[in-house]
Amino acid sequence: MGSFKRTGLLASLPVVLLAQDVTREGNRWVQTITGTALPAARLRVNAQGPVHLEGGTANEIAYTARLSMPVAQARSAEDARRLFGRLRAFTGADAVILNTPGGPVTTNLSIRAPRLSGAAINNADGSVEANGIDGFLEVRSGAGELKCNRIRGDCRLITGGGDIQIGEVGGELRGITAGGRILVKNVRGNAVLQTAGGYIELDDAGGAVQADTAGGAIRVNNAGGSVTAATGGGSIVVGKAGGIVTVRNMAGPVQVGAAAGVRCESGTGGVRVSNIAGPMRVSTALGSIMASLLAGGPTGESVLQTANGDITVMIPSNLGVTIHARGTPRRILSDFPGIAIQMRGPEMVAEGEINGGGPMLRLTGMGGTIFIKRQ
Repeated sequence: MGSFKRTGLLASLPVVLLAQDVTREGNRWVQTITGTALPAARLRVNAQGPVHLEGGTANEIAYTARLSMPVAQARSAEDARRLFGRLRAFTGADAVILNTPGGPVTTNLSIRAPRLSGAAINNADGSVEANGIDGFLEVRSGAGELKCNRIRGDCRLITGGGDIQIGEVGGELRGITAGGRILVKNVRGNAVLQTAGGYIELDDAGGAVQADTAGGAIRVNNAGGSVTAATGGGSIVVGKAGGIVTVRNMAGPVQVGAAAGVRCESGTGGVRVSNIAGPMRVSTALGSIMASLLAGGPTGESVLQTANGDITVMIPSNLGVTIHARGTPRRILSDFPGIAIQMRGPEMVAEGEINGGGPMLRLTGMGGTIFIKRQ
């Protein structure tokens, strides 16, 4: 993640193209100010209120600020004008810093900038949208919706409450909200997505993905690396992962379409995994498990267990595994004649080798039927 370094002297840029008169609209004083600053490689904004930044759309940094404040905070238009006049732009060796007044003043800020190698926006309260940044982007808001798209570098978005919506990010991504949805289209690097409550969806990631929500569904359609997902309640769906999928779900179903391996803990909810090329560790307190192995895997010992539900495992006809299954009090059914099934006290046990044996596959079901099927 890039960062700003203050190099050289900062100078005020008082260029104001247009400052409208302060007017009263209902119970608020309002003024619109339009200004410019010389182009720079980086931009930092310190604001209070909505911010909209479009990079690569102008030859210089041009901004329009609509400032407003309650009438009760200023006795006259002149008092309001003095507070509004705290809007300032500063320049350093390679950066422009734009500060809005703060305090009782709320600013709706729109910025058009040339191509930027980096941008940072600190917003006390309000939504932020930033697009077209050639390098890194960092946004922090006390509360408000965050949006960005066409970010070529790393991206970090943090808000005290509100949705996060992301288009394309060329580097790594970190998105954190105290409450709200997180929606991501494409990130080339690793992605870390966290919300205290809300839905998480990511279409495509080039690297590893970590997704956490205190309550809500999680969907990762495609990840080039491993996927780690956890929710306090809601479905978890992973379409395809280039690495191991690790899932923790307190209440809700889990589905994995393809992965190098699976580790899953579920409180209540069924689990469905398919095209798994590596070891599996799947357990659920309440729900059925359906697992489909991929030819050539798993490469190590796997365990599937449920305290109340069926277990169905689909095994390719040319895959070698060793089975050890036990269930109470229901049945064990196998498509493979080499599996010996017998009663041992209160348990039904099935053991044997398939296609000459291989990595151990342990199946434990305490409240349903265990199906060992030929795929």
